Amino acid sequence: MMRLNESGLADRKQWEAAGYKLPQFDREAVAKATKENPFWIHFGAGNIFRAFQANVVQNLLNEGVLDRGLIVAEGYDYEIIEKMNKPHDDYTILVTLKADGNVEKTVVGSVVESLTVNSENTSDFTRLKEIFAADSLQMVSFTITEKGYSLVNGKGELLPDVASDLANGPAKPMSYIGKVAALLYARYEAGEKPVAMVSMDNCSHNGDKLYNAIHSFAKKWAENGVADEGFVEYVNDKSKVTFPWSMIDKITPRPDASVEEILKKDGIDALEPVITSKNTYVAPFVNAEECEYLVIEDAFPNGRPQLEKGGLMFTDRETVDKVEKMKVCTCLNPLHTALAVFGCLLGYTKISEEMKDKELKKLVETIGYVEGLPVVVNPGVLDPKEFIDTVLNVRIPNPFMPDTPQRIATDTSQKLAIRFGETIKAYQASPELNVSDLKLIPLVFAGWLRYLMGIDDNGNQFELSPDPLLATVCPYVANLKLAEGQDIEAAVAPILKDEKIFGVNLYDTGLADVVCSYLSEMTQGTNAVRETLWRYV
Repeated sequence: MMRLNESGLADRKQWEAAGYKLPQFDREAVAKATKENPFWIHFGAGNIFRAFQANVVQNLLNEGVLDRGLIVAEGYDYEIIEKMNKPHDDYTILVTLKADGNVEKTVVGSVVESLTVNSENTSDFTRLKEIFAADSLQMVSFTITEKGYSLVNGKGELLPDVASDLANGPAKPMSYIGKVAALLYARYEAGEKPVAMVSMDNCSHNGDKLYNAIHSFAKKWAENGVADEGFVEYVNDKSKVTFPWSMIDKITPRPDASVEEILKKDGIDALEPVITSKNTYVAPFVNAEECEYLVIEDAFPNGRPQLEKGGLMFTDRETVDKVEKMKVCTCLNPLHTALAVFGCLLGYTKISEEMKDKELKKLVETIGYVEGLPVVVNPGVLDPKEFIDTVLNVRIPNPFMPDTPQRIATDTSQKLAIRFGETIKAYQASPELNVSDLKLIPLVFAGWLRYLMGIDDNGNQFELSPDPLLATVCPYVANLKLAEGQDIEAAVAPILKDEKIFGVNLYDTGLADVVCSYLSEMTQGTNAVRETLWRYV
């Protein structure tokens, strides 16, 4: 049996014979050099980091471009480090599921140290402070999800740990950002050393979210007299600390049982996933698509490694913004949401299967090329049409990617304003374009309202994906039936007026009537969703 750890990888021939690409560098030497002069520490030991950043660094180590590896720190769920990283000596198997059916298997060994961001774990926290004090540290990066940067709860009240950290200062913080701020404070105390704090989370203007959170701590600590006034200046001084924007894109669904089977057949032992007490699902392997994009604002006050040689793109802030808008507002996310909503209604359980559905394929092609593309600003570093081509011809149809409409339908109420509302606003602002020419974006809105009924196109009940607004919006459609002659508009008018949901008041744009008309047709009876798609797509 083959085991994923240092001793299990000693017999390289066995792994190579089974088709695995192995690290081509002296890992012991790399680990030693990293420990002495760390250059990059990453917070968030999740799947996207293991599939993307860690693999980029591995490729550059293999090519001799880099001589040091990565340190990963996990601050939300310590069990990931304790139950996954440590037993496997920080190795991961990356399984790349290619659209042509080929499976590429790589043992990634670029992560050479893993730590918990736990101020009560003295040895880990002392080591983190040591890393932050190092002259060599150039980049601190994050994939901790958008809510990781929030200091408040849904009601806007400070989270309890945050409130106590703001009062007590950097000595023994309990909140995630409080701990990060305390580590940055250690770097300030070590001589105000320069560093780039790079959020790589999939949210708009991510660098600002990180800056705002860290700055809140610095300011409050200075006010409360628990940290130097100079720390605020340090955080605000772009020659010392930067918070670049970035845009990341790579689909990494949760580790799939079919992939686990492939690895078991190869003779790999101890692959069982762990479900932690915080309900994180982690395995010794990650499965991911082959496409990946990471565009970063080039603002590194302590210099940076040549990561562009690994395919990362460095540019200015304005270009990052254009790339992000291109992806989130037009070329990928809206298409995903359209497929998610109609996939749930039509009983699909795999996004890739939906691309074999003539109407659904035409739906997303029209939303992307016809309705969306005219308002996209070309960022220059990526061509929008080529990007959509790849999304529709390679990424979404990839039959080996175990992604589901149910997963993507999560939090749809939070996504519609950005994914479609921005396009509507651009049409409103354009002298050449007319909002009334939008035919399929309103169809998605109607599809979402129909989805909220929790009844599929065959008339069977299904479970709605988690969404913070379900309790608010579902009551409006609760009395709708699959029947003719209902007053649809009376039921859903309050939702259609909600700018928070759609980014615009649909009555002001003239689209409300169209949405009601589509919804009326979709609620005529069973198979009405399918018939509506036939009619309009």
